[in-house]
Amino acid sequence: MTVPVDVELELIGRAAARWPDAVVRDELDNNLGDELPTIQIEVLGGDDDGFRLDRVLVDINVYAATRGDALALAGEVHLWMLHEVRASTSATAVIGRTGTITRPAIRPYTNTGLRRAGATYEVFNHPVS
Repeated sequence: MTVPVDVELELIGRAAARWPDAVVRDELDNNLGDELPTIQIEVLGGDDDGFRLDRVLVDINVYAATRGDALALAGEVHLWMLHEVRASTSATAVIGRTGTITRPAIRPYTNTGLRRAGATYEVFNHPVS
């Protein structure tokens, strides 16, 4: 039996390498205002074909000091997901098609000292065999 790819961990590692000046994580820290920009990557669920191919839903939020900065970084992440992550491989994962479920947009956030923008993606993948 093949172990599914931990897509959250896979994308966090790749995003941390791509944006070395950002904090990339799955859970937010209490000091979020001191760690901007932050990219939060969370798997929401998904499904599989019962054999090998997984379709994972991934929510990616970015936090920045201004609305413009949040939207700009969310746009960079969007292009990265659709053009660099798509059809890529690593030591543990083969990522086939990626797609947008919801495009990057401002999302409400209770802390008015920063802004959040995010999008939801689907990531078709399987482990390296």
